[in-house]
Amino acid sequence: MKSRPIGVFDSGVGGLTVLREVLKVVPNENILYFGDTARVPYGPRDLSEVKKFVFKITSFLYEKRVKLIVIACNTSTAAALSDLEIRFNIPIIGVIEPGARAAAYVTKNRRVGVIATKGTIKSKAYNIEINKIDSSMRLYSQAAPLLVDCIENGILEGKKLQKLIKGYLKPLMKESIDALILGCTHFPLVEKQIASCCGDGIDVINSAVETAKDVQEILIKEKLAIKANSRPERIFYETGNNSKFFEVGKMFLGEEIKEVVRVNLEV
Repeated sequence: MKSRPIGVFDSGVGGLTVLREVLKVVPNENILYFGDTARVPYGPRDLSEVKKFVFKITSFLYEKRVKLIVIACNTSTAAALSDLEIRFNIPIIGVIEPGARAAAYVTKNRRVGVIATKGTIKSKAYNIEINKIDSSMRLYSQAAPLLVDCIENGILEGKKLQKLIKGYLKPLMKESIDALILGCTHFPLVEKQIASCCGDGIDVINSAVETAKDVQEILIKEKLAIKANSRPERIFYETGNNSKFFEVGKMFLGEEIKEVVRVNLEV
């Protein structure tokens, strides 16, 4: 059981930022990563449609006998996590609850902001999680679709990026937030730039880092962690034909991806 891989999935390559943090804390684990690049992005799609995709991907990974599944996508987490937990009898975690929990811990004035995709914002998933933790907290949300596009096109610095970030942050900062959740797995790639635009007094929460901590805790608690592994296996799957998996994957993961297996995922 311990030698079974961890399954990680996203609509595309954004979830590689979550995998990057996971590998920092559990480097010995075998990994299966799935990017649904044929249907990316999920953010603008209806959540009922996303849910169908997510169930297909989860079934694929489950059949590969993974021991834990990480939904490395905010929109997918919002669309299907609660239903997946009922259907499948293995640990499944998303990126929303860890980020919400971390924000609740650091905020002093109970005013928290989140920037994310339109789908995640529309789902109000962060509002729900924040309310579970502390109903007195206020959450202010801002969809930032152009920031996602900017990052996917490799624009990770410069005046254009800075102007875009400041535009999305302006309405949140008017609400006097003191914590900001990065509610999209693309955003950790420009975390420093976002933090710089926030200035002092606002803690920026990287949900990928918080999710990785939860992965480590679950593996230890369930006695599923691999203590030593000289050659951990990393297998990458995608559904698209002309994605930027190799080109963008290294930027997101921080290491070269040598092979990607294409699969046909009919929904």
